[in-house]
Amino acid sequence: MSKRKRFFITSITLSLGFIAIQLISTSRDGLFIENQFRFFTIGALGLLTLILFAWSLREGLGKNLTLLALVLPTLFTIGVGLFWFLLPTNVFARLPAVIFYGLGIYALCLTTNIYTVATIRTIALLRAARGVGFVLTLVTSFLIFDTILSLKASIIITSIFSAFASFPLFLQGFWTIPLERKISKDLIMMSVVASIIVGEVAVSLFFWPVTVVVGSLFLTVAAYILLGLGQAKLEARLFAQTVREYLFVGAFVFIGMFFATHWGG
Repeated sequence: MSKRKRFFITSITLSLGFIAIQLISTSRDGLFIENQFRFFTIGALGLLTLILFAWSLREGLGKNLTLLALVLPTLFTIGVGLFWFLLPTNVFARLPAVIFYGLGIYALCLTTNIYTVATIRTIALLRAARGVGFVLTLVTSFLIFDTILSLKASIIITSIFSAFASFPLFLQGFWTIPLERKISKDLIMMSVVASIIVGEVAVSLFFWPVTVVVGSLFLTVAAYILLGLGQAKLEARLFAQTVREYLFVGAFVFIGMFFATHWGG
């Protein structure tokens, strides 16, 4: 079976999995099932994503860093799955989400395939794949941060969850630049530092009366800046102009966040 057929099967199967979650997430009386079972179904779909992507990319995977290619698809599924239950329960909200997820999974099939191939030989589409991967990493980050902030947990739990959730996203995001098969100390340290900074930004949100969406957007912009600067450093393109551009985006969002905040009682 060709890779493209496997990618198509993977996209359709996982999209149907989301439809199945919708069907089993409502009891006979029309009541939502308990949160524990919701998390179980999302976890099961995330595991299915891992298995299907390992099957689709089996020629390029090995017992090395190529396994990082499986991180973003799995977290993308979990992120969309967690966000799924925050959506209204009508078809007009759920159908676009399923279509978006299916297209995202297919794009990730193509992107991760390019990553695994690029670890052994030069491929012309690598830069485009990195661009798609960068965008989908940020989308996944937003969905996960939105879910974490929606929990309304304590400052410690929120910051720890934000840091731990962002670490694998940073690790795979930074890896897409060197695409090495062996782990490097720099890759780990950059990912750890970036995730700690995201956790600190999450702490700062407790002293800022922002909504969940605005807070999630701010965390995502922080991830955008850190991931972008980190990738520029790994590409040896961390010029002053590059730093200014990313900091300008951060300042622009900070100002927008300031005016979007409802101050006072």
